[in-house]
Amino acid sequence: MLSFSGAAASHPGLVREDNEDSGFAGPSLLAVADGVGGAAAGEVASATAVHVLSSAVLAAPRADPVQVLGEAVRLAQERVALGVRQDDRRTGMGTTLTAVLGDGERFALLHLGDSRGYVLRAGSLTRVTRDHSFVQELLDAGRLEESAREHHPWRHVVTRVLAGDPRETGDLTWLPLRAGDRVLLCSDGLTDLVGEPDLEQLLLAHDDDDAAVDDLVAAALAAGGRDNVTCLLATVVEGATWRSGGRLVGAGRDPRLVVDAGAVRLPRSA
Repeated sequence: MLSFSGAAASHPGLVREDNEDSGFAGPSLLAVADGVGGAAAGEVASATAVHVLSSAVLAAPRADPVQVLGEAVRLAQERVALGVRQDDRRTGMGTTLTAVLGDGERFALLHLGDSRGYVLRAGSLTRVTRDHSFVQELLDAGRLEESAREHHPWRHVVTRVLAGDPRETGDLTWLPLRAGDRVLLCSDGLTDLVGEPDLEQLLLAHDDDDAAVDDLVAAALAAGGRDNVTCLLATVVEGATWRSGGRLVGAGRDPRLVVDAGAVRLPRSA
């Protein structure tokens, strides 16, 4: 049986007072959510999405990963929409959501927004997500060079997020993983400041996932820490090694932010 063994960390950064990122890392699930909307309660959207997703996994362990992720997105959209109806000051809130879920044999990848997923295998780091962003669309159309991405004035404009629209189901695919692979999920607070070659070198410098996560966050802060930064790093291993149901980080640690928390089975955090 394949599972995750790893680490998670979230930091508000050096500019913003609040942390709108949420993350969850457990033996079968990794999930990162970056709230959008600022004053419109992005932290509520991200915390709700992560709690709904982790709750769905706890309620149906070893179920088909694609089905579980698809249903979780639907429920999370409902909760975010409910949150806006409960308080119209939340109008415009939403969140990215990138997650990997396994059933012991297979892994599925869910992606919405511009958080990212990577797999490190045999010393090489590969991005397994495509940004849902205006700048990415320009790159795909050949209207922008990759070197201009980080300086584009609209680089933070996302084109697809989890914001209460039931028609948005995200990109959902199978992700081939094997024992020894390392999976990195992160918010753009990391990737906007630390390039992929440096990410690869930082990961290769540490066999220990906790040490690697600490260095990833430190690198983002050293580069200015302009945004919240969240990193989840896990190694695919044979057998179950996590000592608890999982670990919540960032805004996801506060159950008061979760919309309709009574309807959500909150995960036990390490």
